[in-house]
Amino acid sequence: MPTDSEDPRSLVSTGWLAAHLHDPDLRILDATWFLDTGRDARSEYAAAHIPGAQFFDLDAITDQNSPLPHMAPTPETFANRMGGLGIGDADRVVVYDNSPVRSAARVWWTFRLMGKTDVAVLDGGLGKWLAEGRAVEAGKPVVQTRELTATYQADLVRDVTQVAAASKLDSHQIIDARGEPRFRGEAAEPRAGLRSGHIPGSKNLPYGRLFNADGTMKSKEALVAEFQAAGVDLTKPAITTCGSGVTAAILFLALDRIGHIDHSLYDGSWAEWGSFPDLKIATGDA
Repeated sequence: MPTDSEDPRSLVSTGWLAAHLHDPDLRILDATWFLDTGRDARSEYAAAHIPGAQFFDLDAITDQNSPLPHMAPTPETFANRMGGLGIGDADRVVVYDNSPVRSAARVWWTFRLMGKTDVAVLDGGLGKWLAEGRAVEAGKPVVQTRELTATYQADLVRDVTQVAAASKLDSHQIIDARGEPRFRGEAAEPRAGLRSGHIPGSKNLPYGRLFNADGTMKSKEALVAEFQAAGVDLTKPAITTCGSGVTAAILFLALDRIGHIDHSLYDGSWAEWGSFPDLKIATGDA
């Protein structure tokens, strides 16, 4: 049986993955993604990845009709792309990254959005795997195409109209994963043309606070403490947000880990909200 730290539906350790690495129904995805660092995730994957892992391109497996960055793909697109990566309905999936923004959580959330729940994030990611001296390989593994069924879970995602209503009515806890300077409106946004600040009524919990020094996610008890320290009322429904929907998925994963019942992700996040001049913004801590 999975322990507190070994849950194949949310988070598994490097030891767990090493023990199950050659299971015939296990599929591994490298979801490394970078924001304005000059690093090339696909090239790094090609040079060294966990044996058998396929590369999940977070910018390409998206809704190509949206002007916003890496919005969730349609179920049809997702099913087709995942089938092409060798992932079928009967397969289990472990997603990892080697990114400062812990991008594996975004891919984990996308699987959840598409109705596939036997998916876990690798705790500590590739960094911990390498630090332990575990094997990696280069190149791209050959896979057999499989069939994946995607069933869209609309309750796990929110659009700008729904978030605006939640902000106005104070019906949800809106939790922002961005760093404090961006949340307060003291730092410029990395994307040109966006106003600075945050959604009125939202709480700030920078995603980095949810991790230990070795890159692993904090215990469930410590996660609860972080949400409470940020002023989040965990008895209310929650909507997670960030700059463009990537680190918001870390908050979503953490809420899932602590057993929070009703939480969703604002996919457009600040890339959308900050671009609309008629939407109210707040600055400072409140």
